[in-house]
Amino acid sequence: MGARTSPAEGPEELTVDQLAAKVGMTVRNVRAYAGRGLIPPPRLVGRTGYYGADHVARLTLVRELLGKGYTLAAVERMLTELPDGALALGVFETLVTPWTPAEPEVIDEHQLAERAGIPHDPATIEKLIELGICERLDDGKLRIPNPDLLRTGLEVIKLGVPLDAIFEMLPKLFHQADEVAKIYVELFRGTVWRRFADAGLPADGWPEVQRTLENIIPLAGQALVAAFREAMGREIEIAAYEELGLPPDELPSTG
Repeated sequence: MGARTSPAEGPEELTVDQLAAKVGMTVRNVRAYAGRGLIPPPRLVGRTGYYGADHVARLTLVRELLGKGYTLAAVERMLTELPDGALALGVFETLVTPWTPAEPEVIDEHQLAERAGIPHDPATIEKLIELGICERLDDGKLRIPNPDLLRTGLEVIKLGVPLDAIFEMLPKLFHQADEVAKIYVELFRGTVWRRFADAGLPADGWPEVQRTLENIIPLAGQALVAAFREAMGREIEIAAYEELGLPPDELPSTG
């Protein structure tokens, strides 16, 4: 057996109790996840195991993935297929972290109706749940996963747009958003990621991949808003002229 080293040497190391406290888990869960191979074995000093930054990163990611609704089996599969190292974990965490900083909100049905300025209607609530705008909790309250989306919808309602029209429009909006997202994801996969994967996932390439991921989402949003603003202007102009009886081909060129 080699010479024992002090746990104080080198980077900060934690006992299992300290690790559990740091990542917000019980010691029992930490041991269970270790038993499933979700974290590598600790560094042993005698009979005491010491854990480092990689263990913290992995367990934090496990907790966040489980919190997003992934099953433990799915988490286990993702982590076992992931290259070792905190850099790879950081990239993966970027992938699963929502873009919007808004935290989910919990309100009751009557508060929601009051915000919308409309009478409380259980059928309306069920439709919102069906569309994924809100989720019903065990205590009967509503969890709003994306408060920004709800807030925008409420403002549209206050402008006088009927609920039925909004409910009809939302699935189309979600579909178009999915299609745009796929365009950007495939752009990333077919260029930056493909070059990185073809190079054998070199360790020094992870930071660049993560920077690209962190930047491409807001840039995609900016490009989408700019393109949408231009398209919206054209469509409003066309509709306005059509309502006045002027055919679209008589409109000034927008090209």
